Amino acid sequence: MLKNSIKLVHFVFIASFVNFLLFHYPFFKYVFNALDYKSFSGITIIVSLVTAMLVVNAFVLYLIFFLSRSVGKTLLTFFFIVNAIVAYFINTYHVILDLTMIGNILNTNYEEASSFFSFRLMLYLVLLGLIPVIFIIRVKIIKETSKRFLINFSLTLLFLVVFVFINGGNWRWIDKNSTKLGALTMPWSYMVNISRFYIYKSKENKKEILLPNAKIKDHVKSIAVLVIGESARSENFSLYGYEKPTNPLLSKIENVHNFNSIACATYTTAGVKCILEHTNSGKLYEILPNYLYRNNVEVIWRTTNWGEPPVHIKSYLKKEDLKEMFKGEDCNYDGILLKGLKEQILASKKDKILVVLHTSTSHGPSYNTKYPPEFERFVPVCKSVELGECTQEELVNAYDNTIVYTDFILASLIKDLKGLKEYNSTMLFVSDHGESLGEYNLYMHGVPAAFAPKEQLEIPFIVWLSDGSKKLKSNDTLSQNHVFHSILSFLAIDSPIYDENMNIFK
Repeated sequence: MLKNSIKLVHFVFIASFVNFLLFHYPFFKYVFNALDYKSFSGITIIVSLVTAMLVVNAFVLYLIFFLSRSVGKTLLTFFFIVNAIVAYFINTYHVILDLTMIGNILNTNYEEASSFFSFRLMLYLVLLGLIPVIFIIRVKIIKETSKRFLINFSLTLLFLVVFVFINGGNWRWIDKNSTKLGALTMPWSYMVNISRFYIYKSKENKKEILLPNAKIKDHVKSIAVLVIGESARSENFSLYGYEKPTNPLLSKIENVHNFNSIACATYTTAGVKCILEHTNSGKLYEILPNYLYRNNVEVIWRTTNWGEPPVHIKSYLKKEDLKEMFKGEDCNYDGILLKGLKEQILASKKDKILVVLHTSTSHGPSYNTKYPPEFERFVPVCKSVELGECTQEELVNAYDNTIVYTDFILASLIKDLKGLKEYNSTMLFVSDHGESLGEYNLYMHGVPAAFAPKEQLEIPFIVWLSDGSKKLKSNDTLSQNHVFHSILSFLAIDSPIYDENMNIFK
């Protein structure tokens, strides 16, 4: 227990040690798995990492607390609270807090964030966050003289310079593993990556780059419905060979085709952007709904999700808007996206219609809450947000039930489109990314695409065509960018940026 009064140099080393002890089990678990810890080089790397972590954190705290003890206590309080929350997510879901994951977190809405609330999270917050914070607030730190500060500061800085020089032989291994090491170092993982996120954000073009004008080539009545899936991985679709009957309805419908596809990214904002843009780039080009709306196509957007680039159309309906318009059990699930859609299409006076339905059906961690009770075909199911506490069978069953419900929604949509006899219709279902269900001890999504497992990247790309509509090319593997050009082709939109090689239709 801390004394009522303590020297600054002692306090910062205690704070650094407690931070090391409470929040870096995942860091050293990764280190021990990534090197031969019984070898001399392995031991030296481990000792070096421990020393560097303790001294660097203490050094930075020493500087901050000398300049202002009140600012130092405020920052340290913030670090321990956030570290506790981050530790919960790393230990529970095995996430990596790199730049990609930080972007994911900063773009999360309240509904998604609240779904992670659990007793265990509160336990982490109290034991690892609030209790240390009480000691930080109550302790009295003895003021350091300027002379003593300069001596300690200079000696520590000299030590760090010599330490870096001595450990020159270890830098190759550290550099090779820097992404994961940095993502597991508290509090630097989120402090550095939040800064990087906003630096990159400031360099992005704030206004979308308009595409060249397009024109409609004919007056044939045509509807293209793009369904953007959420966290749907192809591995669990029976259309793709999965042994459980997760697509009982789609498998019986004629003119349904499925293709292999790889997502551009493993998180929603990047995945949806890739689906809606004509090319995968870091720039913000005019997205498909905005482009078609500007060129006189009727565009309808309905969503129970979030994370898309700015949508500039007249008919943009969020879940809250739809719930005000319609009642019934389906209104609590993605079935609400189909409520009144057929009537909305028939009310249009235009020949060309694009409908975008952005779903949220397979988003974790609460898979069991994403479908109506009658779609719980596979039991027992996981009912905890702490996925690692469920058995693999329970977790997969809950997720598979979301795919069964997706199957129902797509089949219902196709049935409605079949009823619109005067239109040529197509439906494209493409997921934003895949999902991990405990494979390699990973859960959900967000692992950087460069070393993400296939479960987070392999997604369904399902196409349905009405009788008399265009035929499909003999495609094999498609990208998310195929969506933009294929819909231009189906709706007979003539555009200078159209790429025939990215069109799935003959």
